[in-house]
Amino acid sequence: MSSDALLAASVSGDRLELSAAGDWTADRANDLERLVMAVAIPPKSPIKVVRVDMAAVAKLDTYGAWLLERLLRGAREQGAATDVVNLPDRFRTLVETVHQTTELPDPERLRRTSVLDWLATVGENIAEVGRSAALFVQMLGALSFAFLRIFWRPRTFRFTSLVNQIDLVGWRAVPIILLITFLIGAILAQQGIFHFRRFGADVFVVDMVGILVLREVGVLIVCIMVAGRSGSAYTAELGSMKMREEIDALQTMGFDPISVLVLPRILALVIAVPMLTFLGEMSALYGAGLVASLYGGIQPEVFLQRLREVISLNHFMVGMVKAPFMAMVIGIVACVRGLETKGSAESLGAQTTAAVVQAIFLVIVLDGIFAVFFAAIDK
Repeated sequence: MSSDALLAASVSGDRLELSAAGDWTADRANDLERLVMAVAIPPKSPIKVVRVDMAAVAKLDTYGAWLLERLLRGAREQGAATDVVNLPDRFRTLVETVHQTTELPDPERLRRTSVLDWLATVGENIAEVGRSAALFVQMLGALSFAFLRIFWRPRTFRFTSLVNQIDLVGWRAVPIILLITFLIGAILAQQGIFHFRRFGADVFVVDMVGILVLREVGVLIVCIMVAGRSGSAYTAELGSMKMREEIDALQTMGFDPISVLVLPRILALVIAVPMLTFLGEMSALYGAGLVASLYGGIQPEVFLQRLREVISLNHFMVGMVKAPFMAMVIGIVACVRGLETKGSAESLGAQTTAAVVQAIFLVIVLDGIFAVFFAAIDK
């Protein structure tokens, strides 16, 4: 069989019969372009049916499949029905893939009202929320069983992994936590002094900053930073292990991935986040006191005296009680998203983004729930 690209045409009434032969590959581009252009249906042509016989084609690559698709699409645009016959099985997947990836949107679909599409999107999102909630509950249950196993057999717990994770998410996070909370405290104090000064109530900025930092802002900022820093790292680590089938290998060797990989990370967050919260709150108060002294003229002795008068132990405990619960939420969401990663880099990126967004959202929701709870018990 000749390797030259061929495309014979014969017209029978309103039917155009095309017989392709030879190599339909990129190295025959010039010949193929000329052949396809020669059989293109002109406007207002009486041709109603175009039939392409591909039995004699010896080779076909993406370029040839794209030319075939262009030929058929041009015929359809002129109102002709198209049909491809005798296509060798070895070329069928390539031709179908090119057709699907280059298919134009249906004009009727574009003209259709978007209300149903919007409702379908809402339904899909609600289903995804339900699925995420189910995965969260499943992980919480698996962690509970893993913790009970460790409690029953303490020697099986990977204490070295716990210490390593505390170092990664706790100790190494201290500089950035101190810096961010210091700036937040300084900004709160500056804005408070700027507005309170109009009423001659500069000193009340101490009340505002102290209560906000200890009850709400301190723990919230720290947990958001941890979600972006450590939560994303957890998702990326577990997702990479899932992609490389390391988790499957652990299961094959008889290890429980929840006990080996997830539990030490969750416990590390539960231990580290309260400590980071305390350091962050002290840093924010220091930043507020520095700004109050330099910008507001409030001496450090006055600042500390006022802080002792308006701040009670309850304010401090409210913020600290939230920290371990928020840490658990961040860790569970991050690990669930990591274990949901599929075998592609795109999936890993999407799951990492989802982990950070969901963790921050749930942290804020949890903070609101705690605020309502403590208000209800007058704390």
